[in-house]
Amino acid sequence: MKIKELTEHLENFAPPVLQESYDNAGLIIGDPETEIKGVMICLDSTEAVLDEAIQTGCNLILAHHPIIFSGLKKITGKNYIERVVLNAIKNEIAIYASHTNLDNVRAGVNAKIAERLGLKDLEILSPKTGILRKLVTYCPLDRVEEIRNALFNAGGGTISDYSECSFNIIGTGTFKAGASSSPYLGKVGERHRETEERIELVYEFWKEPALIKALLNTHPYEEVAYDIYNLENAFQSVGSGIIGTLPTEMPEREFLLFLKSALKTDCVRHSGEIRRNIRKVAICGGSGSFLLNSAIKNKADAFVSADFKYHQFFDADGHLLIADVGHYESEQFTMELLNDIISKKNPTFAVRLTKVITNSVHYT
Repeated sequence: MKIKELTEHLENFAPPVLQESYDNAGLIIGDPETEIKGVMICLDSTEAVLDEAIQTGCNLILAHHPIIFSGLKKITGKNYIERVVLNAIKNEIAIYASHTNLDNVRAGVNAKIAERLGLKDLEILSPKTGILRKLVTYCPLDRVEEIRNALFNAGGGTISDYSECSFNIIGTGTFKAGASSSPYLGKVGERHRETEERIELVYEFWKEPALIKALLNTHPYEEVAYDIYNLENAFQSVGSGIIGTLPTEMPEREFLLFLKSALKTDCVRHSGEIRRNIRKVAICGGSGSFLLNSAIKNKADAFVSADFKYHQFFDADGHLLIADVGHYESEQFTMELLNDIISKKNPTFAVRLTKVITNSVHYT
């Protein structure tokens, strides 16, 4: 398998267009045409992970965090980032990162944490808007099913767990073919009335090129009539964080101890007691303090995330319990997620999870 084939599969799961503006997800180092010998999965592309990849014969490092966030003006080896870049190129090892795009999909990083906690009835904590568009087109009745199927196959009409969703209505279209035209229906120079079916379906904006190509390749008219609308609906399959419920509510202290065990962390920093049991839990892997108000608005009893500053714990204000489990600790199961994504497509593919603990925070 070539690198581009694997990354296309990853990007079907977590499209790069869903990454945040500050991010640098995607293929960072390497040639997409390179044949893969082995994949090393990690959170961070450190020098130790690179050494491990070299020793185990892996020529692709698949990381959660990008090794490069901003542009490098010089590569002289003066810091660990430049040394990793130099040595990766020298040893012909590619580096790919799936970061905030993997955070922002419903079945991504936060769903993996929720799985560890046994949460049910999952919903995106802060759904994104501006993701959806609607395509409207008009088709002669003898080609409706062919056109509709082509649009579905191109990714249109999928809404959460539902697929092949469309709205259809019969109407009458009119047109007059010009002298140089070759009309599929009607005669040159005469106004023609045709019974047509209007097809409407929604799609994620990054699917638009494939959708329009499918429409133009399938529709019999010389001039295909179609409209595209931007939708402001919140999209429940894409966004920040996740929220769900525990199978059984827990006292606060019991919940904090449960977190330490389930998320394999030595320390949970938390806000003051709220004096009620924990049932509804909000989650954001990594730095999630920006979602605190969303967690409160959604009436979470606890918000599990990382990188809260001292004064931000006051902002809980008795509404919920903030549980800061650590950045690495909250995201460590992302390695399992990436392995699952690859294994479902290629069960026998050579994939290794790094044995290096890349956590830069230590406790004594």
